Amino acid sequence: MAKLSAKEIIDSLKEMTLLEIKEVVDLMKEEFGVDPSAVAVAAPASTEEAASEGPSSFDVVLASAGPNKINVIKLIKEITGLGLGESKAIADNGGVIKEKVATDEANEIKAKFEEAGATIELK
Repeated sequence: MAKLSAKEIIDSLKEMTLLEIKEVVDLMKEEFGVDPSAVAVAAPASTEEAASEGPSSFDVVLASAGPNKINVIKLIKEITGLGLGESKAIADNGGVIKEKVATDEANEIKAKFEEAGATIELK
């Protein structure tokens, strides 16, 4: 088997759904004993400073799709990269659209969904 370059691996990840990528991450944890998400985590300078600023990232959660469910499904698909069936399931049942998003991006996503008639919560 030929060795894949980092770019080839990233290109293949772009073609996967979030669920498939999660499986890859879980396999990496099992195989190598390393949590790839832990590498990018840095501790705040001081807990007092971080607490005074409020949360710096949010989970964008769909509470209700509203009357224009088709437009909401299209937005979910566009933002998450999920397939049509997975996007429809989130629109039908609610749930997390994107996790740990910066405040500005979370507000942009919320505005897009509210424009489509959906109800979004930032947690």
